[in-house]
Amino acid sequence: MKLYDFAFSPNCRKVRAVAYELGVSFEPVHVDLFQRASRAPQFLELNPNGRVPVLVDDDLVLWESTAIMRYLAAKCGGGLVPATARAQAELDRWLAWQLAHLGPAMTAVAFERVVKRLTGQGAPNEVVIAASSADFAHLSKVLDGALSGRDYLAGSLSLADFALASHYSLAPLCGLSLAGFPHLESWLTRVLGRDSMRRALADAQAAMRPHAA
Repeated sequence: MKLYDFAFSPNCRKVRAVAYELGVSFEPVHVDLFQRASRAPQFLELNPNGRVPVLVDDDLVLWESTAIMRYLAAKCGGGLVPATARAQAELDRWLAWQLAHLGPAMTAVAFERVVKRLTGQGAPNEVVIAASSADFAHLSKVLDGALSGRDYLAGSLSLADFALASHYSLAPLCGLSLAGFPHLESWLTRVLGRDSMRRALADAQAAMRPHAA
């Protein structure tokens, strides 16, 4: 099993964290987004969208991070997909929420404050930052309310926790504050404290060392 990814990416972080949590062995293949490696012809043969991550398992070539997480959970078990229909609906709700709302808001800020600085693409657009930061604050309020009285999003630890926590792990680097969201902060500490998540975050830091010099 090979995982083509750029470990700093939050969508790659969540796949790595799930793989580590489930004890899945994989061969990592580094795809340096800053060097536009995802646009190379050999990579586009795997994913014509030019995006990471991509999982190759025998003759299966699978892209889209949520699909990869679900595939790993289905293949390897481990309890990260709840058994009841209601809990599965909660899982799907938060996976969709991350893709449709949280991800775009955080990606916009990360591009302006992190990617532009590292790639020399000019000054941050403060208008974009302000609008996306406001979206982030609103979304965090929604999540904080949902986490009141529960340890994890779908009741027990699930794929949703890894998906959202991987994005929220970028908040400090992006200058996005979690102050005022106590339930969210407690949940994030709980998820990021897992060995699997720690490994994924260490991978993310290692991937960025050549670019931080």
